[in-house]
Amino acid sequence: MIHILADSTCDLSKELLSEYDISILPLHVLLGEEEHEDGVDITPKELYEWSDANDATPKTSAPSIEKAMACMQPWIGEDDRLICFTIAESMSTTANVIRLAAEESDTEDRVTVINSENLSTGIGLLVIEAAIMAREGKTVQEIKEMVERLIPLVRASFVVDTMTYLRRGGRCNAIAALAGTVLKIHPEIYVDGGAMQVGKKYRGGMKRVIMQYAKDLEPALLSAKKDRVFITHSGCDKAILEQVKEYLLSLNYFDEILVTQAGSVISSHCGPGTLGILFIDS
Repeated sequence: MIHILADSTCDLSKELLSEYDISILPLHVLLGEEEHEDGVDITPKELYEWSDANDATPKTSAPSIEKAMACMQPWIGEDDRLICFTIAESMSTTANVIRLAAEESDTEDRVTVINSENLSTGIGLLVIEAAIMAREGKTVQEIKEMVERLIPLVRASFVVDTMTYLRRGGRCNAIAALAGTVLKIHPEIYVDGGAMQVGKKYRGGMKRVIMQYAKDLEPALLSAKKDRVFITHSGCDKAILEQVKEYLLSLNYFDEILVTQAGSVISSHCGPGTLGILFIDS
């Protein structure tokens, strides 16, 4: 039996995890001296409340080897095979933690680790594709080869309301160049080869910015893989989410439009009010 495990940064909803029988390995969120597990005992709302109260940005870390072993244990019997998806290795050591956990449990031959080279539902898109293939009876090698072909085709981008969290988190070097700007800029951040880069720079209110960002993506959206598209956010106004969804529906293109909220790890780096549209190129 092939089972799919993903780290918590894939930002898939509980409903999607249940639908596709996907297990989750939580990363850690550090609020000062307090350590929490992403999606288990901390929410983005609580994270932002702590950040505002303490004038500080949360830190994040990979899970322990022991925690990884515990999450993997139910799925690594003699006849089982486990495919594990992680956030880009350039952003976290989670992939290596899982490899070490497999070594510790002498199950390297049953555990396949896939570096998504992405984050959030950029990972989630790949995870769902793998789960569908596993359900169809594909082998581990077939799934791995197909996913590796899809990785360069994942289009993950988002616009942020504030650059504070990205700047303090230090995972997007290009943000530093914008730090001294007088005018309020809402940059588009996109993932390329496992690294975050700055794309277009929008100005104005977030409602207008988000809709302009969505419309700027239209040519790429209309040449995307049609199965599904994600709207992923870190706590946006419902009216904005509905407007973006209505816009995507108006394209009459995607089979499924999924709206998900980013977990605490991703939210701690992008900050409140962030919204992204993520899909796979065809």
